[in-house]
Amino acid sequence: MKLIKSLVERFKKNPLNLLQILVLGYIYLIPIWPKLPFKNINYTYIAVRYEDLYVALLVAVFILGLLFRKIKLHNSPFLKLIPFYWLVVIISALVGFYVFHSTATLQLSLLHAFRRVEYMIVFFVAASSVSNIKQLKFYFNHLMMVLFLVSVYGIGQKFLGWPAIQTMNPHYSKGYLLTLDANARISSTFGGHYDLAAFLVYLMPLSLGLFLVERRMRYFLVFVTALIALILTASRASYVAYLMTAPIFLLTQKRFRLMVLIIALTVVLTPLSNNLTKRINRTFRQDLVWVSKDTGQAIVPRKITADDLPAGDYVIKKTSGTEVQDQTPEQVQLVKAEIRENILEEARQSGKELTQSELNQLVDSTFANFAPVSSVLPDISFATRLQVEWPRAIKAFLKNPLIGSGTGSITEATDNDYLRSLGETGLLGFGMLMLILFKLQFFLFRKGREFKNRLQPMFWGLMFGGLALMINALYIDVFEASKVALMIWLTWGLIYSIEFFSQDEVSRW
Repeated sequence: MKLIKSLVERFKKNPLNLLQILVLGYIYLIPIWPKLPFKNINYTYIAVRYEDLYVALLVAVFILGLLFRKIKLHNSPFLKLIPFYWLVVIISALVGFYVFHSTATLQLSLLHAFRRVEYMIVFFVAASSVSNIKQLKFYFNHLMMVLFLVSVYGIGQKFLGWPAIQTMNPHYSKGYLLTLDANARISSTFGGHYDLAAFLVYLMPLSLGLFLVERRMRYFLVFVTALIALILTASRASYVAYLMTAPIFLLTQKRFRLMVLIIALTVVLTPLSNNLTKRINRTFRQDLVWVSKDTGQAIVPRKITADDLPAGDYVIKKTSGTEVQDQTPEQVQLVKAEIRENILEEARQSGKELTQSELNQLVDSTFANFAPVSSVLPDISFATRLQVEWPRAIKAFLKNPLIGSGTGSITEATDNDYLRSLGETGLLGFGMLMLILFKLQFFLFRKGREFKNRLQPMFWGLMFGGLALMINALYIDVFEASKVALMIWLTWGLIYSIEFFSQDEVSRW
């Protein structure tokens, strides 16, 4: 009660000061506080979490400050673009439920819609909380501290057994403390390794940018620590996004020696994670596929283990007409086991009972009709996207190209944020989102050109971090990952506050 009373008194005296304190708390709380559920939502394992309550407090103080005219909401193109996007998303949720019946409940559909409102409203809160350039620098220094702490905790999970709370499946999402085994990918304080990796690749170019601006080794230390953590996540999408952005960012700054140094560090540190190198090497592989001579059905012999990512059964390229003779007994056994399961399933569905002798005979006769051929196969992770998740999103988009099939209509994950946006909110929602993202990127590019002599690395570091996220979004739903999304819009709001300062004020950095 004393804390609440103190906050109320502080608000009466200076609402902006209280908002700034809450924004600083947000910078630490959102990434570091574990994803513990406050209230579970039916029909989904997405829950209302404690950090959502903090966001609600932050937004409430912001709105009250606006009403009392103690906090200023700056006029910008985003003041129209973002609310219009929210309107499209909410209409999509209503249409999806009432017209297409594509979600289990209206509550679920609106939950997904209002999640986007929650993430993006922080942009306005953050932009309004910055009163001078010194304070923006203060916020960014604390962002770097958080990046360092999150990275260190992730490294501790790998080598010191520090606990993790993950949300990668419905059971874990209840908030269980886990100790990661030797083959697990680190998640630090995030709900999964993908989320952590996206957070890292977003802020790593900024840490390099601040290093170039401030010329202080602590920023480079933050970058190296984050690089180690990124490698230990074994996230291929984020690792590729990092390789496509951080070195190119340094190239644009003509920092050739530093670029060579981080490439060398990356080459040296990458073997720290056998998981990452193994996953990269096995993304596509040449392997044997058993193909039915009559139906063309393909069976991929695979044995799923804890430390390996098996091949999927999506056949990209098949060597036609060439039967391979050097199959192993283990491969034959695995193919027969899958044939056996298929026959038993068909028998169960038809109500037919098979004797062991009949079953063995059917397995042998069916197997004799399959021929092993060489094929290019993606791993099971990529194959699931190609066969299930991405086609499902495309089907949802084709159902209603303009407004989509409704938020939350294609389950919790599509593993491609662009296809998810198209499937759930159609061309209208997708177009609005892309317009917002590209305008933010162009703002950073323009400011980098404007302050070319001094602050360009900071602006372009954040721009290349945004580009890394957009690359990442090809493979995961990064803009819907709560911890990542909440930090993305905060950071964009903070940097956008510079638009309302004079050049002289900005130059005081």
